Amino acid sequence: MDNNCSLMWDIFGPGVAGAVFGAGWWFWVDAVVCSSVKVSFLHYLPGIFASVAALMFNCVNKDDISYDYYSPYGDSEWRLKLWLFVAYVVSFVSLSGAVGLLVQDALTDKGPAVWTGVAGIFQCVFVLISGLMYWTVHSEE
Repeated sequence: MDNNCSLMWDIFGPGVAGAVFGAGWWFWVDAVVCSSVKVSFLHYLPGIFASVAALMFNCVNKDDISYDYYSPYGDSEWRLKLWLFVAYVVSFVSLSGAVGLLVQDALTDKGPAVWTGVAGIFQCVFVLISGLMYWTVHSEE
């Protein structure tokens, strides 16, 4: 039964990840369209960087990372781990930027509504979850 469920996840997982990615951007587009004031480009940056981070960690094949042994001749493995580390730093910075913009919008009356900040957080969370989902299910075959 477990093998059958794994096969179904391998088949439908990329589609589910794409739907979650689309839902994240849908929250953002909804907030921008429904906003009564013009949303500045600064508010777009957390979602853009979250998408870049999802792309960054999907550039790494999870089979290329080994945890079994240490080889002084394997230079590419530490580069992959460094690349993943930078991707996760970018993802957490984008999420914290979205939270910061939400707090800024909630405390001032000049910016967009609070819903824009909440939608920015939803966007970052959904985009990053979709990137991780796709990273776990995609194969290089």
